[in-house]
Amino acid sequence: MTLLPADSPLLRPYQLGPLSLKNRVLMAPMTRSRAVAGNAPGPSTATYYAQRASAGLIVTEATQVSPQGVGYVDTPGIHTAEQARGWRLVTDAVHAAGGLIFLQLWHVGRVSHVSLQPGRQAPVAPSAIAVQGETFTPEGKRPFSAPRALEPGEIAGVVAQFAEGARLAQAAGFDGVELHGANGYLIDQFLRDGSNRRSDAYGGSVENRARFLLEVTEAVTGVWGPERVGVRLSPLGSYNDMADSDPAATFSYAARELSARRVGYLHVVEPVSGPMAAAGPRVSPLLREQFRGAFVANGGYDAASAHGALSRGEADLVSFGVPFLANPDLPERFRRGAGLNAPDRATFYGGGDRGYTDYPALTSS
Repeated sequence: MTLLPADSPLLRPYQLGPLSLKNRVLMAPMTRSRAVAGNAPGPSTATYYAQRASAGLIVTEATQVSPQGVGYVDTPGIHTAEQARGWRLVTDAVHAAGGLIFLQLWHVGRVSHVSLQPGRQAPVAPSAIAVQGETFTPEGKRPFSAPRALEPGEIAGVVAQFAEGARLAQAAGFDGVELHGANGYLIDQFLRDGSNRRSDAYGGSVENRARFLLEVTEAVTGVWGPERVGVRLSPLGSYNDMADSDPAATFSYAARELSARRVGYLHVVEPVSGPMAAAGPRVSPLLREQFRGAFVANGGYDAASAHGALSRGEADLVSFGVPFLANPDLPERFRRGAGLNAPDRATFYGGGDRGYTDYPALTSS
């Protein structure tokens, strides 16, 4: 394990708008599929996040803003009072432990199956283009269902779902929200031309394809103010059958427009190591140039590479997924140069507390 310099920027405080972060180690959103009762978080979820309150900022697992936005079994929502009450357990626990926490707002769009949709209706998408592959459903593993294209008159209603989710997140005691515009879900589907073949005001040019992202951003910043809103993007990600003919142009435009709307941070998924690392030129430097707020790097970082990225000015903050899942005290392990717990991938999704709240901290290992 790397022993960082005592003055490493990774371990220094950071002022994110009105929020004082104790370090620049963020907990990235990670689906855990443990919201089994009404898609609402329970006491174990409160324990899980509170254990990780030493993060500079926690971003929760993706949380659907409507029943139509569901794409997986037992993922949490933020569209009912019961769900908001469940999330209040989480925010109270994290704040009591001295942490800060944002809720990630999510609509999966076409990445779903009729068995997960209200009335077994087709999932919605910008265009009627199905995702290739299979997903896990209450009926077992099934091919993704063919989506239907949203009618122009329906889109404002979906934007309103994000705004209502933002209001419920505020009522649940969060410190802010992040829009999930990455990984092939609905916002990303509108943004990229591989999944958006519309010929109306929401398709064609990059300005039109970014319209949905920007309308959702404006609706949510209208609830929270821009400084407490972040946006996550994945410019080169192919997950969920995604592609774009010119990601540099598409995502540079998105970053520039988000910057003009003064959102608090841009969270960019572009792995620097592992099987998903891009072989060609990176897009992150272009987005860093276009976006004037805080820039969050994500994907395959360890302590050494995160320290390097911050030291070189490539990012202001770095988020960690699986390392935080398995190491509730990750910033302290980075500070001490301590070893990391091995993640148990068999318990990533669903199940009980094993592989969820039982990873040891340094003081108990």
